[in-house]
Amino acid sequence: MKLTAACLALATLLVATPAQAVTPAQALTPSACPPSAAVQSDSDAPIPPVNAAALRQSIAGLPAADATAAIVRVGGTKGSWRGVTGVADLTTRREASEHARFRAGSVTKMFTTAVVLQLVADGDVSLDGTVQHYLPGLLPDSYPEVRVGQLLNHTSGLPSPDLPDSFEWAYRTRFKTWTPQEYVALAVRNPIEFTPGTRQHYLNINTFVAGLLIEKVTGRSYKHEVTTRILRPVGMRDSYLPGTSPRIRGPHHKGYQSVPAGFTDAIAYSAGHVVDMTKSSVTSTWASGDLISTAADLEKFVKALFSGKVVPPAQLEPMFTVPDVTMYDDCGNQPAVYTSGMSKVVLPGGIVAYGKTGARYGYAAGVGATRDLSRTLVYSVNSTDAKASGQNERTLGIALAAYAGRAHG
Repeated sequence: MKLTAACLALATLLVATPAQAVTPAQALTPSACPPSAAVQSDSDAPIPPVNAAALRQSIAGLPAADATAAIVRVGGTKGSWRGVTGVADLTTRREASEHARFRAGSVTKMFTTAVVLQLVADGDVSLDGTVQHYLPGLLPDSYPEVRVGQLLNHTSGLPSPDLPDSFEWAYRTRFKTWTPQEYVALAVRNPIEFTPGTRQHYLNINTFVAGLLIEKVTGRSYKHEVTTRILRPVGMRDSYLPGTSPRIRGPHHKGYQSVPAGFTDAIAYSAGHVVDMTKSSVTSTWASGDLISTAADLEKFVKALFSGKVVPPAQLEPMFTVPDVTMYDDCGNQPAVYTSGMSKVVLPGGIVAYGKTGARYGYAAGVGATRDLSRTLVYSVNSTDAKASGQNERTLGIALAAYAGRAHG
């Protein structure tokens, strides 16, 4: 599916290159291209104290037109804060819960990348090895060699499949089951986008192929490897990969998408209408976006990952390294913005953080931290337009409050 994934990943922990800093308005504005910004020193500025008032303000007033619920969990060595607001269900008006499960979307890419890097540490995979070597026949003979490391940092040049990108199509096909092989085969009907290693284009195809690589090398399912290598060892007891099930098990918040009046199954909400997107197949994103988790579990994960307990420190560095290439497509010559599995941001004041955002219809999630773990952030916002290409003021406010200690607006 040709998703505007670069737009989505910039929703809350928007990336900036090592020499860039972003303004508050730029910091979390979804965009297919990174923001232009004045060059500033990439100094790791100290984290301010937790600003509870700013954090409360960032999720105040829910349910509202833009979101029905929010969970925020701030932690680290410099203090902590937890907040939850809104309703879990528009029909019953049941209160939101900080323990609710949610769809984490592209946060899943952190897990896929971590498993590949574990295989590198085990000596089973080389970042310089090629997809053609590990997965013979998967890519057309006309394609140049694509290296494993290029999959992880989105410099492979692999294309997306040509599929409709409208919400109407997504809603109509929300229960369709895709196989990874079907998705990749549809994508590689298209020519390679650019010479591998020369540009960066954030696309789900990269982690689809990485997921197939995991299965081929281990001889076991992607789900099994993520579960046994990460979820269980880290103690993420409320997290799982749903496979072909469209449901969310256990306590969870419902996810809604804004639609125009007259849309199929629409219900009146605020001054407009929404449809319930809670039950949806995630096979269309698989190893790129199918994780279901909780804020507490993702906090455990980011702490373990950054501490070198998930991926050995020697293999972890790619997750903190932005490749020295430019962005592809409509971004001109702007520098690359993604690491392997994450993004890097230089926030107002020079605070440097790493993390990943994700969006499924009805769910906007994010996880990140400063590298020294002085500040961690996990959030889930039940946005009514989670994949919007416009600025998401709600998640912008959460990020600025969590990292910079300031209220937005």
